Amino acid sequence: MARHKKYTFWENLKRIFKMRLVVPMLRLNLPPEVKAMGVGVGLFWAMTPLVGIQMWLVFMTWIFFRRILKIDFSLVLGIAWTWLTNVFTMIPAYYVFYITGQIMRGNFASSSGYESLSHIVTDTFMGELSFVDKWLLLFKILLKDWGVSMAVGCLPWAIISSIIGYRITLRYERYRLQRKNKKLSS
Repeated sequence: MARHKKYTFWENLKRIFKMRLVVPMLRLNLPPEVKAMGVGVGLFWAMTPLVGIQMWLVFMTWIFFRRILKIDFSLVLGIAWTWLTNVFTMIPAYYVFYITGQIMRGNFASSSGYESLSHIVTDTFMGELSFVDKWLLLFKILLKDWGVSMAVGCLPWAIISSIIGYRITLRYERYRLQRKNKKLSS
């Protein structure tokens, strides 16, 4: 009888991530441009301070692109790439957006520290409020105190990361297609 290897929690998480997300995405039978556009749209929304509604925004973008612009992209890839920013990476990402926005607005001296944002987020989520009230309070604080700088500061990150993600994915997918065609013709 064969023995099965016991995996640690992190190894299991890595295997699940690979088998349930990465492998199915690689097997998508779509043109390179459709995959690349999905990655670009997903990265654009990932690099905004809208954690919690990014997947919904990708879906709305997908509907707009398909119905109005007649452009298709992979909804699955778009949604998957929004997971780049999540509850675990939210505080550092928000801080980077804030500092970038402060620099773009010329407010170098009035930048609050990383600890300030970290305390705002942790105090909001560790309190006795309901889930919805926690998110509403966080958005109120961020809009009132940090919002303008974050909104301005996320734009270069969103635009640049979506362009880079699009180009890298397009190049990679075209390379994979050429390799596949070369193997079939041999």
